[in-house]
Amino acid sequence: MTNRVGKTISLGLTIVTVFGVVVLSATASVRAAKPLDDFTARLSLHVKRNSTSGPVGLSPATIKSVYNLTNAGDGTGTIAIVDAYDSPTIQGDLNIFSTQFGLPQCNTANPCFEKHQMTNHINVNSGWALEASLDVEWAHAIAPGAKVLLVEAKSASGSDLLNAVNYARNRADVVAVSMSWGSGEFSSEAINDSYFTSTRGAAFFASSGDSGTGAEWPAVSPNVIGVGGTSLSLAADGTLLSETAWSGSGGGVSRYESMPGYQTTYGVLGTNGKRAVPDVSYNADPASGVAVYDSTRYSGMSGWFQVGGTSAGAPQWAATKALGHNVYNNALYQDAKLSNAASFLRDITAGTNGACGVICTATGGYDTVTGLGSPLTTEF
Repeated sequence: MTNRVGKTISLGLTIVTVFGVVVLSATASVRAAKPLDDFTARLSLHVKRNSTSGPVGLSPATIKSVYNLTNAGDGTGTIAIVDAYDSPTIQGDLNIFSTQFGLPQCNTANPCFEKHQMTNHINVNSGWALEASLDVEWAHAIAPGAKVLLVEAKSASGSDLLNAVNYARNRADVVAVSMSWGSGEFSSEAINDSYFTSTRGAAFFASSGDSGTGAEWPAVSPNVIGVGGTSLSLAADGTLLSETAWSGSGGGVSRYESMPGYQTTYGVLGTNGKRAVPDVSYNADPASGVAVYDSTRYSGMSGWFQVGGTSAGAPQWAATKALGHNVYNNALYQDAKLSNAASFLRDITAGTNGACGVICTATGGYDTVTGLGSPLTTEF
């Protein structure tokens, strides 16, 4: 690939263990006009087993092999992770994760991690703390030479989250911003899309949601790369057998955002002139989830978790930007039309995210389940 350049908000997070499934989702109501302030996060949890004492889930080496990231380099610049509430154990959790998988430690000698709180005395929320562990650890896993900046919003209100995005986008060192949260669309969403722009060239990534068919904001913003979800089938030795659409992958057509030029030029059809989402995809099925370490107790559990959800894909796609390549929607859609596009993006052609026919089915080329597909190299 060429090297070119309201009303509901929810976390895209699902947890499983080797013995069963733990589903974690967060939703929050938000009124559209005055707006993003009327917002109270709430979690809906489905836990079958607690975590184990050792890693469960796929390792960084396996994920890098699946997506041909093994020779991608270490990365530079800063990956900003925007989450809500405080994750009090994140520094130690990151280093335990790094020790386990042979990644660089982040410490005084190697300051590859920074936590910025948008205000003093931020409360702890165990669900968001687990989300932060997923985001930070896996951004570091994909681009271990880059710095990871965790920006902690005061709360999960829309205004607090956008204040945190605003801080991240104005940092001179930030090359990518990851947002593992999303909302049901609201009529005034487009007036907030300017938050997802950067005078310094940062790219913005957001999970597309875990509820199947339906567009979520900010993933549906034309200024954001929306990340959908897939399922990996692996052989016993970790070799990829197949990658298909995950049934929970959020995706659809916006009610309010117009189709951006990059989708018009590509030839996305059947949207009545509206923005389609997601743009790309990544492993999200909890059955093929990744290993995450979190010592902030969640429902009495701490330690290793196997985690899935489209929230896993956003920070890892953001990390590919830190590997030195220009991952923007304009370039992705242009390059997906090239004759050798299959060398750079794995087109997902099987699986569905709902019972609504063609629009909910992964197919050749662009689709509203997995977008343009998953990364095969970092040469986009």
